[in-house]
Amino acid sequence: MSLDSTPVAILAGGLAMRLRPITEKIPKALVSVAGEPFLAHQLRLLHARGLRRVVLCVGYLGEMIERDFGDGAAFDMELRYSFDGPKLLGTGGALRQALPMLGDEFFVLYGDSYLPIDYAAVLTTFHASGQPGLMTVFRNDDAWDTSNVHFADGRIVRYDKRERTPEMRHIDYGLGVFRASIFAARPEGEAFDLADVQRELVAKNALAGHEVFQRFYEVGSHAGLAELETLLHQGKSL
Repeated sequence: MSLDSTPVAILAGGLAMRLRPITEKIPKALVSVAGEPFLAHQLRLLHARGLRRVVLCVGYLGEMIERDFGDGAAFDMELRYSFDGPKLLGTGGALRQALPMLGDEFFVLYGDSYLPIDYAAVLTTFHASGQPGLMTVFRNDDAWDTSNVHFADGRIVRYDKRERTPEMRHIDYGLGVFRASIFAARPEGEAFDLADVQRELVAKNALAGHEVFQRFYEVGSHAGLAELETLLHQGKSL
């Protein structure tokens, strides 16, 4: 698939507990950053990188996102919405729910991540790998968050957010590419984590790796929110 026809699933359904009290009445996607909802900055960045289709996996207060962003025409994007339903499905379950909107392959982006990298290069690596999944990684050395990936010789050797080893110098950057078949095998409506799927793929040597060298930004914490606010005010967004 070409870049502009490949959908981006944005995982925007969480409760955003770390941003309370800001997120008591609004979802994380609508938190104001440099005078606009964070999602507006995300969509603008994706558009600048050549992407045009987005599926928002929403749960907590997701109807507010749909109300404010609609079909995405204001951003020259196609926006669609996949709702968790009566219970939160977790990051993996939300992707399983969204499969009818996503097609055979798609990017996955965390709803609090701002990633100014070359998305076309990531897709090229995914296609060349022949694997059903890909994780982007960044050599973090615990600088901005705890490293959780052992990446060596161009491949992901180990990934674990809970049991870390000294060899873990890289971190899950927050962007992946996957084939739908990985999630289609799971029961619909089941809550599960994307991280569990990624670990299973690593165990089968079926998760490709793409190393990036531009640090990540995020609004998942008050410190991250303040840092991105400064970056965007300085005009360094894209």
